[in-house]
Amino acid sequence: MTDFRPILLVIGVLLTTVALAMLFPAIADSIDGNSGWRVFLASALVSLFIGVSLVLVNRGEPAKLSVRQAFLLTALSWIFISAVAALPFVFADLGLSYTDAFFEAVSGLTTTGSTVIVGLDDAPPGILLWRAILQWLGGIGIIIMAVAVLPMLQVGGMQLFRTEQAADQSEKVLPRAAQIAGAIGIIYLALTALNAICYWFAGMSTFEAVCHAMTTIATGGYSTSDESIGHFNSTGIEAIATIFMVAGSLPFILYLQAARGRARALITENQVHWFIGIVLACFFAMAAWLASVESYTAGDAFRLSAFNVVSVMTGTGYASADYSLWGTFPVTLLFLLMFIGGCTGSTTGGIKIFRIHVLYTTARVQMLRLLQPHGVFLAHYNGKPIPEGIAGAVMGFFFLFALCFGILAVGLALFGLDFMTCLSGAASALANVGPGLGPIIGPSGSYAPLPDGAKWLLSFAMLLGRLELFTILVLFVPSFWRR
Repeated sequence: MTDFRPILLVIGVLLTTVALAMLFPAIADSIDGNSGWRVFLASALVSLFIGVSLVLVNRGEPAKLSVRQAFLLTALSWIFISAVAALPFVFADLGLSYTDAFFEAVSGLTTTGSTVIVGLDDAPPGILLWRAILQWLGGIGIIIMAVAVLPMLQVGGMQLFRTEQAADQSEKVLPRAAQIAGAIGIIYLALTALNAICYWFAGMSTFEAVCHAMTTIATGGYSTSDESIGHFNSTGIEAIATIFMVAGSLPFILYLQAARGRARALITENQVHWFIGIVLACFFAMAAWLASVESYTAGDAFRLSAFNVVSVMTGTGYASADYSLWGTFPVTLLFLLMFIGGCTGSTTGGIKIFRIHVLYTTARVQMLRLLQPHGVFLAHYNGKPIPEGIAGAVMGFFFLFALCFGILAVGLALFGLDFMTCLSGAASALANVGPGLGPIIGPSGSYAPLPDGAKWLLSFAMLLGRLELFTILVLFVPSFWRR
């Protein structure tokens, strides 16, 4: 029988951390003279009571988690934190039901960026800051999970990264996972601060700069305005956002290696090559379309293309224009980019570049074997042979991703939603992108009009996509509970 005590202990610590984080928006509301500080204080006390209670009841000798406990901890921690993080949205004067509040909290923590709140320009500063904090905390949580947890659980080919580190002990950046997590946290904070300073110099207020910096580095996309980044109508701000969205989409472990004198790792990593290559190819194709077909000037075409291609592919979800009105080619291209995402070990969602690279390499080897049946060909990643079983794990992930996408799209259709909303909503939630396509959930719309059942389904999809499918789906396998 599974021992839940270490699981509940860690969840208690995390809920206590969430309670402390709620004090920052309470301070923001208090400085602004808004009574919303009481909402965050009450929510913090509830979260603190639950968290401390779990810690006190389940404390004891630290024990090493089994694989089954690690799966449970990963899934339950995100669910518990989302449930508690929704409280300020419920108690605030926003008119949100718990369904809407939970959807907003899950969207924030998973750095998806879908929202049900309309009227952000007039929302209290505490709520705006809380949304940004949720995405910022979710972003660093995703990085740590990708570096320390998912390789151990061998989820969807993630064991490739554990294998790389184990193959050559001299390549370990730091000897312990806790040290790696701490060092990455410092880099994450430094990039956020640098991003905020750049936004401030570009014309944002201090509050806007801090909020947008947290959601840019986290590739989450929550903004302080309904018009998103388009509200500022600034080429400089869009350029800064583009640069830092790319920065948030690269493996943070490479930043750590660069800080320790191995800057070449950022240049030689296959994921980085593929990510930059796909971004540039789509950027030039989109710019050419906007200039030739939609009659934009060359400057506007390059500006709109660069920002929105990066925003969609990284899953940030910022919008500077309603790209659903640009015609069939841009809509189709951006829809496909939703699925790709960024690099493993970054804050992005989606399928991830390394899986696409592994599948390409495997397919290429298969074609070479067809041409030369007696030849010896090996699939490589970063110059090393891909270990046996990785390709199968990646193909299994692709199959499950496609299956889940189809089921989610059909599930949304059962609520009477139109074809474009069903397809783009399922893709956006599963890939943690944020805005979908069409007039309802597109870049100029919101998820508020959707029925409650659709919001719960999308909340599940956001967690499913963020936790790499297997971490959630394995809990529904009967044999998991019989071990």
